[in-house]
Amino acid sequence: MDTNEEEDHPYINEETEVGHGVVQVKRAPVQRIVPPLNFCPVERYLYRSGQPSPVNFPFLLDLQLKTIIWLANEEPQDTLLEFCDAHSVQLQFATINPEGGEDDNPWDGLTEHSIVAALETIVKAQNYPLLVCCGMGRHRTGTVIGCLRRIMNWNLASVSEEYRRFTGSRGGRILVELLIEAFDTDLVKIDRAQAPQWLNT
Repeated sequence: MDTNEEEDHPYINEETEVGHGVVQVKRAPVQRIVPPLNFCPVERYLYRSGQPSPVNFPFLLDLQLKTIIWLANEEPQDTLLEFCDAHSVQLQFATINPEGGEDDNPWDGLTEHSIVAALETIVKAQNYPLLVCCGMGRHRTGTVIGCLRRIMNWNLASVSEEYRRFTGSRGGRILVELLIEAFDTDLVKIDRAQAPQWLNT
């Protein structure tokens, strides 16, 4: 490794030894880039995850998010609200059960209205880059992404496989899969001129 390569290497500093073409990092970088729980790209500039926490914020900054859709009855953590305010990220609340109530199961109380509201944000390119998230990034987020896949004409087997990939050891919920299967995709109004490019291919 020549001198120029040493100067350009992002991890070379006083805590790094260089020799024989090998870089040995003696200490981890000060800033760690950690994605949120269950983070995954869905399509170009569209992402899904569980609720981000402060350790995830440097990662979110790299995504240059314009919009976060929050799928829950309860408000997200104050730190996420502050992050959105500080970085001009639009936080859209898609309340799962507008009537509220004590029972806040991640698959109970899902309303067609809430799903449609989330999807009508997702199908507008002006809202991108965009993150869809809920507490754990499993059932609620999986429902909205599953309904999006229906709009994209995925077959049900592929939709179910993607949903179950994020549900953990307990597996998927049959009620969620039935809701996705029964979802009326015609309820989502799509202006193709304003839609993300991947939705028009």
